[in-house]
Amino acid sequence: MELPFISVILPVRNEEKYICACVASIFAQDYPVDRMEVIFVDGCSEDRTVELLHEEQRKHPQIIVLHNPDRTVPYAMNIGIRRCRGGVIVRLDAHAEYPPDYVRLSVETLLTHDCDNAGGYFETHGRGFMGSAIAEMLKTPLGVGNSTFRLSTQDGYVDTVPFGCFRRELFDRIGGFDERMTRNQDNELNFRIRKNGGKIFMNGKIRVIYYCRDTMRGIMRMGFMNGKWNVITMALVPGSMGVRHFVPLAFVLSTLLLVLLTLLTRSMLFGGLLALEWGAYLLLDAFYSYTIAREKGWRYLPVELILYPAFHFAYGTGSMVGLVKLPGFLRAQDGRDTTGGFRKEPKA
Repeated sequence: MELPFISVILPVRNEEKYICACVASIFAQDYPVDRMEVIFVDGCSEDRTVELLHEEQRKHPQIIVLHNPDRTVPYAMNIGIRRCRGGVIVRLDAHAEYPPDYVRLSVETLLTHDCDNAGGYFETHGRGFMGSAIAEMLKTPLGVGNSTFRLSTQDGYVDTVPFGCFRRELFDRIGGFDERMTRNQDNELNFRIRKNGGKIFMNGKIRVIYYCRDTMRGIMRMGFMNGKWNVITMALVPGSMGVRHFVPLAFVLSTLLLVLLTLLTRSMLFGGLLALEWGAYLLLDAFYSYTIAREKGWRYLPVELILYPAFHFAYGTGSMVGLVKLPGFLRAQDGRDTTGGFRKEPKA
């Protein structure tokens, strides 16, 4: 197969801890460097990210650094897509590293399968003890639900994949990344692909090494923001989010409701239901924490026991805040262009 000229696009902001390793992994790819350009779109970084990129640019002239005054990922992706020269786009993230065959396998999968987006398996890693503990939590069904690309390496058609590989013409056909989406822009785009009759293919041989948050505060903030944006995304684009994204919301709401009803009525019924719900949850918490500790070391046990409920409550609370703020957000977004300025052909 003749490999096409491609554009690798990465939104970045305050990534000085990871950017050099990321660049190294891109230029260690077995894809010919003369057949690609690498576009970093910086969202007003306040650290040394841009300085480090310019240093890397002297070693790798394929690097292009662009400015994103709006800071968020969908704006960055649309800036990169409008600027790129490649017929195939590989979307990467600076918070990750990529095995040497990642780009080649992504491009080959896109061109040899009936699909509009090709991707692979998310292998979560952490830095330091707490980062490792968080990574182990995010590898379990209790941590991430039935997220296929985090839990399975089987080939097949799926609802979404991390990052992705696309033909450039796709964005002229269905529109660019939705610039309303501070988060969940990949879910929304993949939903729009499927809605327009396209397919997303996951190749289990494609592997992304992703570095998760490495502090309790960091993972709780991530959970909170994800929960908030899940509600907003579902309201803006109905059908784009799965049931699993709202399980923490149901858990937090049911806990608060049962506590309130128990206090108001002093009924054993509501108290019993609360005990059953939390008893089942704590059993799952103990099971997965024990499973991780047995493999990684017993010092992980107390940390994992706390991590699961902390993450889930932050996630569910974020969704509650999203519900409260939703009306104001929708009013502010009313009438905004959702295609990123790309031409959008009418659906056949």
